[in-house]
Amino acid sequence: MKKLSRTLEWSVWSQEELKAQDLMLVEAAKQATDGSWSPYSGFKVGAALLLDDGTVVTGSNQENAAYPSGLCAERTALFSAGHNHPGKAVTALAIAARNENGYTAQPITPCGACRQVLAETEQRGGRPIRYILYGTQGTMIIEGGTDAILPFCFGADSMK
Repeated sequence: MKKLSRTLEWSVWSQEELKAQDLMLVEAAKQATDGSWSPYSGFKVGAALLLDDGTVVTGSNQENAAYPSGLCAERTALFSAGHNHPGKAVTALAIAARNENGYTAQPITPCGACRQVLAETEQRGGRPIRYILYGTQGTMIIEGGTDAILPFCFGADSMK
């Protein structure tokens, strides 16, 4: 038997420590929460993607009474980017969330379905996505690409 392990590294930054581009993406994600349709959960999520040409694409969660017919903020932004900016790689993703009490203290991470879509988006773009996850007590930055948050991903290569 051979035993293996993986480690995940991330950093936590205060608002004042964030680089200008990261801060811009966080602010875009926060603003995107305004477009959330979340009458059932009251949990508003915004996502902001940075494309390799500098374009920013945003999305927000969209709920539906016929759950699970809604869509997460991340996939809303990813599918919009794929349609409106075909062939452009996603280089970074910022996420912010809020409820009736304001923005979450701790950053939230993408759900499993979003991670799968992110993995395939990253594979198509040929470069790792940088994750910027906002929380009022600190912004988590993950540099390792989608493989860091979805190890052993099932992708197109898995079917060969």
